[in-house]
Amino acid sequence: MKIAFLFPGQGAQKQNMGKSFYENDADSRAVFDSVKTVTGIDACDLIFKDNDELNNTRYTQIAMVATGIAMLKAVEKTGLKADICAGLSLGEYEALYLSGAISADDAIAIVDKRGQYMSEIKGGAMSAVLSLDNDTIKSIVDNIDGCWVANYNCPGQTVISGTKEAVALAGEKLKEAGAKRVLPLKVSGAFHSGLMKEAGQKLAKVLDDIKIKDIQIPYVANVNAQIVTDKDEIKKNLIEQVSGSVHLEQSIRKMIEWGVDTFVEIGPGKTMAGFIKKIDSQVKIFNIEEYADVENVCSRILEAR
Repeated sequence: MKIAFLFPGQGAQKQNMGKSFYENDADSRAVFDSVKTVTGIDACDLIFKDNDELNNTRYTQIAMVATGIAMLKAVEKTGLKADICAGLSLGEYEALYLSGAISADDAIAIVDKRGQYMSEIKGGAMSAVLSLDNDTIKSIVDNIDGCWVANYNCPGQTVISGTKEAVALAGEKLKEAGAKRVLPLKVSGAFHSGLMKEAGQKLAKVLDDIKIKDIQIPYVANVNAQIVTDKDEIKKNLIEQVSGSVHLEQSIRKMIEWGVDTFVEIGPGKTMAGFIKKIDSQVKIFNIEEYADVENVCSRILEAR
């Protein structure tokens, strides 16, 4: 058995995510409390109290990464270990923490700036393209200025991103080419598109001040779906990731090819589990979302192992 830990990205956030971990595990609680020291933002107010900021890109990214790392603190105590890991866009930072490449404080500090820089770039649009193959989508999008493929999620679901006009035009052409539906997404910006290059350039300066340590657990990079074991590749990957395509489907296939047969999604919701089922229905998929899930899921996997 080879096990992969996966972490969802922006869009999976919800009020009170991680609260059961905060209430039941001291190390998890310490992660949430550390956010205020690192960024000046009170994670408990942000996540555990009703407010509109949790869905604001400026703050969503901090909330998601803090929650994922807090959950990991509880999982680590069970003795269940990952052989490899990956995250969906923002979730890559939790994977990097798990890999040993960056500290929890550094992960939170980086995404604090990442969220800020990405939220400063206004305008743009994103749409989900359903039931059309990746090659056809890319061939159409590549011929439309201002439009890019943002996410290769799973067979039959790809996301495009760019200017409103370009995404609308691409949507028309994709439907003409056979897409079952092209659904506009409720987003605050054109994430993973060329419009985000400036945000990536700003993030590069932040990453210059971060100490990257040797990788203890391999991770699969969003930008190229390659298994990374060399710490010198990390900064380049994270800079490119802001404006580049997220190759989730290819990443999952790479891990399966590598021998992974068990995936554990750690974080709110079951977004990635849904994608994996469409990629390969034969692998085992588990979700850890609440504190009670930790003992249940980890004991089942450890017993099977």
